[in-house]
Amino acid sequence: MSLMLKIMTVCNKTYFLFLVFGLLFGSVARGQSTYQIGVLPSLTVNNKLQKGWSLHSEVDSRQRLKSGDFNSVSKTEYQYILTDFSLIAAKKIGSTSRIGGGYLVRFREGVTFHRLIQQYTLIQKTDRFRWAHRFSTDLTLSKLEQPELRLRYRIGTEIPLNDASVDANGVYLKISNEFLNSWQGENYDLEIRIVPLLGYKISNVNKLEVGIDYRLNSFIKGNDRHVFWLSLNWLVEI
Repeated sequence: MSLMLKIMTVCNKTYFLFLVFGLLFGSVARGQSTYQIGVLPSLTVNNKLQKGWSLHSEVDSRQRLKSGDFNSVSKTEYQYILTDFSLIAAKKIGSTSRIGGGYLVRFREGVTFHRLIQQYTLIQKTDRFRWAHRFSTDLTLSKLEQPELRLRYRIGTEIPLNDASVDANGVYLKISNEFLNSWQGENYDLEIRIVPLLGYKISNVNKLEVGIDYRLNSFIKGNDRHVFWLSLNWLVEI
C-alpha cells in the first residue's frame, strides 16, 4: 500500500474531523475572533508495571509568542503562561481497555491549581492502524476561582508512514480530535481541539513528535478564541 493511499484511508475514516476543522475556521469571519500563537513542549514518561498496571508522568509548559484579533490588532511578544505536572495510574481491565485516575498540579501567574482526573481508554489496533477512544472527567480547584468540572471525549488515530506496523520504529502520523465540556459556576463552555502530529519512533524507548495543537473555545458566546500551539513532544517508554 502506497504512502498516499494510507493517508487517504485515514482521512476517509476521520472525515468528520476535517469537516469540523473547516467549520471552525469559518467562524473567523464573525466579529470578536481572537487568536494566540505559542509553543507547547512536553516530556512524557510511561512506566509499564506488573499485573497490567502502568504509570503515566508528564510535564509541559506553555509560552505565548503572539496574540491579537483577526480583524486588526496584533501583538508579538514572549510571555510565559504556565507549567503542568501530572501523574496518572492506569489498570488494564480487558484486552483493549484501561481505567485510570490521577492528579495534576498547575502553576500559573503565582497561583497553584489542583486537578483530579478519572479516565477510561479503549484502544483498537490492527497491523496498520491504531485507534484510541478516551472518555475522562476532571475537577480543577484553586483558591482564587470557582471549581471547574470538565467532561471530555477524544478520538485519535496513528498510522505508520514507512510500510511497517504501528509498533515498528520509524515515522508515523497521529491525528486526534477532542471535545471538552466545561462547567464553572453558572458558566458553560465547549472547547474543540484538533491535533495533527508527525512522529518518529527512534527506538522502543524514545519517540519524538511535532505538530500543531489547535484549540477553539468561547464560540458559544460569540467571542471565538483560537489558540495555535507548536507542539513538541518527547515520549519515553520504560
